Amino acid sequence: MEIRLIMKTARSATLELDDGGVYETTQGYQLFLNGREYQCVNTVITGIYHLKPDTEYCIEVKDLKGKPAGSFTFRTEEEFVTINVKELGASGSGETDDTGFIQAAIMACPPKSRVLIPEGKYKVTSIFLKSGINLEIAKGAQLLAETDRNRYAKFPGMIESYDETDEYNLGTWEGNPLPMFAGILTGIGVSDVKIYGEGVINGCASYENWWYNEKVMVGAFRPRMLFLNRCERIQVQGLAFCSSPSWVIHPYFSNDLLFSGLSIQNPQQSPNTDGLDPESCRNVEIVGVHFSLGDDCIAVKSGKIYMGKKYRTPSENIHVRQCLMENGHGAVTVGSEIGAGVRNMLVEKCRFSHTDRGLRIKTRRGRGKDSVLDQIVFRDIQMDHVMTPFTANAFYFCDPDGHSEYVQSKEPYPVDDATPSMKHFLFENINAANCHVAAAYFEGLPESKIEKIEMRNCNISFAEDAKTDVPIMSDGVGACTKKGIHVVNIETLVLDHVVIQGNTGEETEMEGVGRLELRPER
Repeated sequence: MEIRLIMKTARSATLELDDGGVYETTQGYQLFLNGREYQCVNTVITGIYHLKPDTEYCIEVKDLKGKPAGSFTFRTEEEFVTINVKELGASGSGETDDTGFIQAAIMACPPKSRVLIPEGKYKVTSIFLKSGINLEIAKGAQLLAETDRNRYAKFPGMIESYDETDEYNLGTWEGNPLPMFAGILTGIGVSDVKIYGEGVINGCASYENWWYNEKVMVGAFRPRMLFLNRCERIQVQGLAFCSSPSWVIHPYFSNDLLFSGLSIQNPQQSPNTDGLDPESCRNVEIVGVHFSLGDDCIAVKSGKIYMGKKYRTPSENIHVRQCLMENGHGAVTVGSEIGAGVRNMLVEKCRFSHTDRGLRIKTRRGRGKDSVLDQIVFRDIQMDHVMTPFTANAFYFCDPDGHSEYVQSKEPYPVDDATPSMKHFLFENINAANCHVAAAYFEGLPESKIEKIEMRNCNISFAEDAKTDVPIMSDGVGACTKKGIHVVNIETLVLDHVVIQGNTGEETEMEGVGRLELRPER
């Protein structure tokens, strides 16, 4: 076993127990902390809490029979003081508004210190972060978000500079600079913040409040539960997020971010409740997160048209590993708001279960020449009951003109400043069992073909009672069952040791090179 330190604070740590398992370890283990039994674990990414500042700890890992499996030593960070929000007046009863008391604790907290939210229920609206602090939401603590939208601050999409030569972008909605309500936890231009603990952040959303007429802007667009606008070096560990008004975690033009050991849970039918959506972000690590929700689990974005063209800030260097994605539309999605492109994205050692799609790439004409998708790699992935494991769709019918002739025409258009491009995608060492609709569905633009797709060591099998459904959201694409690999408008297709079991033999329009092995139904 390899043991790695992923994150540490003065009071907690995140460890990676790599015994070859994917999300869960291959067996259960006992953890011993400085010789004392701490807890039993069965996940690769494991949080350690209730530590003391500036203290050396030795973690010993033993199997459930007591056989040593490995050890690791680390020292916690220093801490100056702790400010307990209850000492400043927060009730923790869940009946009165505790926002002001928690905000006072944050603003009064000196560098390298902790704001502690202890056990209790805290009714809040928006809490704003400050640079250089640690915020601990302890076990048994719940932040309960106010559902009266009149209590939330409204962020304008754009604020014009005094001399009318520049602008300040504060609010955003689905890739455009539009008014939004401030997030439950909000960081604006902050750096070096650690948010951690075993507590819960509950958005309290339902069809009686935030999800009612969800496509209509009322006052402003729905808040995110954690919104980071132009932030640096933010780390989030261990917390549980549930019942979000919209996207759960939304880093926006932010860099050097770590999200580890989180639980993100929303009902399957909840609208626009994506789990974690980095938008125009660089150097993002998402490790050991359990997603179960009603939309895309992870959706990587970079602005729609205006933001992508003006700021030209791609999302790049995104690393996702040891995560569990359940019940969403897409396990990992790229787009569709990708006006500035996505580069260098690695998804590995993850499990996808009962999602509509595994990889879901969404783009369309109009995203622009800066919308370049390149070096996207999926490897060592386990999928079960994923409707269509691999999709790339250049005709995604989003936006008011999504069904127009310009977006949906299968005839080539002139290549111009509005033409996006898809370059190199690699899928290797992937096992997808109990699929339903299609093994893969790749459709590029006729005027800007997908440059190269490689599928290596991929085993795909269909469920005996496979469902019929539409593999991608594009006009003219009908429902299907047990379709093989559909490829249109691709320059190079490499299929190396790709096996499809229980397939009806409906491979259509195969363009490219390589080898495909099919096993007929028995």
